[in-house]
Parts: sequence; structure tokens; C-alpha cells
Amino acid sequence: MGWGSRCCCPGRLDLLCVLALLGGCLLPVCRTRVYTNHWAVKIAGGFSEADRIASKYGFINIGQIGALKDYYHFYHSRTIKRSVISSRGTHSFISMEPKVEWIQQQVVKKRTKRDYDFSRAQSTYFNDPKWPSMWYMHCSDNTHPCQSDMNIEGAWKRGYTGKNIVVTILDDGIERTHPDLMQNYDALASCDVNGNDLDPMPRYDASNENKHGTRCAGEVAAAANNSHCTVGIAFNAKIGGVRMLDGDVTDMVEAKSVSFNPQHVHIYSASWGPDDDGKTVDGPAPLTRQAFENGVRMGRRGLGSVFVWASGNGGRSKDHCSCDGYTNSIYTISISSTAESGKKPWYLEECSSTLATTYSSGESYDKKIITTDLRQRCTDNHTGTSASAPMAAGIIALALEANPFLTWRDVQHVIVRTSRAGHLNANDWKTNAAGFKGRS
Repeated sequence: MGWGSRCCCPGRLDLLCVLALLGGCLLPVCRTRVYTNHWAVKIAGGFSEADRIASKYGFINIGQIGALKDYYHFYHSRTIKRSVISSRGTHSFISMEPKVEWIQQQVVKKRTKRDYDFSRAQSTYFNDPKWPSMWYMHCSDNTHPCQSDMNIEGAWKRGYTGKNIVVTILDDGIERTHPDLMQNYDALASCDVNGNDLDPMPRYDASNENKHGTRCAGEVAAAANNSHCTVGIAFNAKIGGVRMLDGDVTDMVEAKSVSFNPQHVHIYSASWGPDDDGKTVDGPAPLTRQAFENGVRMGRRGLGSVFVWASGNGGRSKDHCSCDGYTNSIYTISISSTAESGKKPWYLEECSSTLATTYSSGESYDKKIITTDLRQRCTDNHTGTSASAPMAAGIIALALEANPFLTWRDVQHVIVRTSRAGHLNANDWKTNAAGFKGRS
């Protein structure tokens, strides 16, 4: 994998982003806010006190927000579901309650999935029909020249296949009944934030709009040797899904998702973010920022949750991934893409917060990524940085099986110290003062 060094002030916006913010609504980064009938409330005194206050002001207490202590999800049925004006009424007096420390009406956030729609040898290891075509994981006798396989087979030969590691995909759901996923599916790593239940199954429609999460899940942990389709990088890892993109995405929705069951889930993989249009400056809001910090401090019993994020597909729009507060966060591992040829894909965003790259699609003639698809099928058309992030999550799962005591920061150090440029082709490689090769 290639990698680009973190900026000297990780977590902060680059100068161009600061200028965009200072420009306010003179720039196209500002959009009309859409307020929902859901609130996030911080209340001291426990669940019973939260229930009492909710009832007093006409709210329904849905429950605690993820793993955030004292933060509750309130719903008000008599408030307009979507409005460009924040809610006013007698229920707004809740903020005067002594036990209410903070309250925020939830705003819909636009989040974009980071794939992109584009209009031979025999396996030595597996009987899965797509295995011989998985060019980014192994080299076949018919591959000339042989490209990097990211040392995945090397890890397998040492016995590391992701066993006892739990990965969850934060997306539009996963098809848990898929033959390649059902063997490794983990209900404890799964829930439906959009539907407020525990089943992450995607919503089906004629266009298969909600295929994204299932595709990402198969890259990580599709079962091997079941003669169905494909092989996951960590094919013995446990895989779950949090359905959170198929509905209004708010700060509360994101916070619930990134803090879901943090003592059970090891790795969270997200292939989405703000618009990659070259005009949007956006990032985590207060609840999600707190959930990230809680995750690295307390997740995995103090070792820290590992958050893997796709860096974005806005290259053609001259988007800059440092203007994305998710990939630019010190708490996430930002993953970009390289094409089969080793060249920079046309959609690639360049910024100093990118830690590493893995393979994905490139030009129309380049091969794409093979993985699971909706309706128990497979696809050879998974694309963009959406495909790269779960690939990295699978590789990290192999590393955590080898050493389950790695902290979240250790994982970042391992990536920096073990990533190699390989056959990546760019004219701006530089070696920094620490002796690591990266791109400016």
C-alpha cells in the first residue's frame, strides 16, 4: 500500500477550507438546513429522569444515543418531520430544565456513498468461482507482470484469516442472508439505526440502490471455499452491519453508528461522507466527535476502536479531502485508491490526511473489485474509494488477529511502517524527515 503522511496539525482544516468557512454563505458550501422532529438531549440523573422530562414536554424518549452516557434520543410526534425552520413551541422550554445540560434539534446531513457507477488461471486455494479473477489479492500464472497482492496471501500462509476479529460496515445495510456472508454474520455487530431495530437487512427496490453496504461487507469477510462466489480478505472474521444511510442522516444517527457496541466491535468501516463536489466543507458534529473520542479512549476495552474511512471521490471536481472532517480526523484511518495499473484514479482526492491506499477501479479499461452483491449475487464492478476502505479494514483484521493488543494508534503506526509504494506510479513521491516515502 502507498501512503501519504498526516498533516502537522491533524484534525484541523487546511487553509482553503478555513477560507471557505470565512466566506460564509457567499460560497456554495452553505445549504438550507432541514430540521427533523428528533432531538439529542444531555440529561443528568439517569434514564428515569430523562423519561420524566421527555413526558413533561411531550417527547418520547427513544433511549440512550449509542454508547454516549447521559445523551438521549428524544422524538416529538407533533413537530413537523422536516422543516427549514427550527421548532418553536412549549416543548422548547425543555432547555430550562435544571437537569438538561445540552439539547440539539437534529439536522439532516447529506452523506454520499463513495463508489462510482461506470456505464483464468485455476485457484490453488479456493473453490470459489471468482477467486481466480481477484487480481488485487493474488497473482496467477497468467498475470504478466504480476502486481502487488498487498501480502494478503503471506498473512494467510502464517495462519491469519481474521479469526476472532469483528468488523462492522456503517452503510445502507448488509444482506445477512447472502451465502457468502451468513457464515460470518455477527448479530452483535449489527443494528438498524434508520429503522430503530436490530436487523441490518437493506431495503430492496428495483434499482438495487442499497447494495453499497453488502458490497463492502463481502470484501472484508466473504466466506471461503463455499463454491458460491468470492473470498474475503479476512474470510474468518465476523462481519456485521449498521444500517444508517437509508434515511435522514443526522448527528445523532452518525453518533449511534460509530459508537455501536464498542466493546464487541473492533473495526468500523465507512465508505461515505460529505458531498465530493469541490464546494462542501463538512465533518462530524458534536455528538459524533464525542463518539469518536470515546471510541478511541474506551473502545476494545481501552485499546481503542479502529475507524477506517474512504477518502472520497471528488478528484474530477478538484475536491480536497482535508475539507472532509471525517477523513481528516486524527481518530480515523483515511484510505484512498490506486488503479490496477498503479496510476492515480481520476476520482482520487489528494490531501495530507490520507494514510494509505489500496486497490480499486481506475479507467474504464481497468479491472474493478469483485465482491458480494444484493439478492445473493456477486459483482465484478465495485468501484471508487468505497472499495478501498473495506479492503484496508480486512487487512487490519488480519493484523489484529496476529496481535490483538494493538492500540488504535499502534494500527496507524503499523500502516505507516509497513506500507510500500510497490508499483504505484506518480511523479511527486518524497521522503520525509522520518525516512518514510509519501506523496505531497
